Amino acid sequence: MQNITEIEELIKLISRLPGLGPKSAKRIVLKLINNRDELTKPLAKSLADVYKNISRCQICGTLKPTLIECSFNKCNLVKKKFDKICVVENIADQWSIESSSIFEGYFHILGGTIGSSGQKKEHLLIESLIQRVKNEKIDEVILATSATVEGQTTAYYIQDSLKYFNVKISKLAQGLPVGGEIESLDDGTLYSAFKNRIGLKLDSD
Repeated sequence: MQNITEIEELIKLISRLPGLGPKSAKRIVLKLINNRDELTKPLAKSLADVYKNISRCQICGTLKPTLIECSFNKCNLVKKKFDKICVVENIADQWSIESSSIFEGYFHILGGTIGSSGQKKEHLLIESLIQRVKNEKIDEVILATSATVEGQTTAYYIQDSLKYFNVKISKLAQGLPVGGEIESLDDGTLYSAFKNRIGLKLDSD
């Protein structure tokens, strides 16, 4: 293989994507090089557009056009009013649940879990979740974190943080395997987990 700096750098970057290694990255790079006009040029434009125009909402954590400004008093992303919030770890989890059409309500994307990859609770959108529950008429908060140790630790911390609010706290139940991640579950498993979710008892001592 020729030592071309630009190609080697591109291979390194692509191999860092989930599910891809150096061999897959090399095949992708060759495909892009051999299809400059059909793939490389429009892909480069799309990536530039996403980088420039898409950002993460600092209130709910979802993706949004950068030009749209949101506040706790007004969400410009979701027009319909709901009384439930589904709390997930990442945007991939949100997309999985949305595609299954088993939940109708607000989403709140934490941006990770406590203790994973050095994440601290201060880095997650937990405080903004508390503010949303406080400011909006929310009847139920559904904790849809993964069944990993980090996911359950995060769920417990959120549960404890909301114990003084008059809101029902529930978590996904049957169908969610121990150690399972939300984005990897099929629609049937997600349906079971949501329909059989259980309420959590809040200790407010």
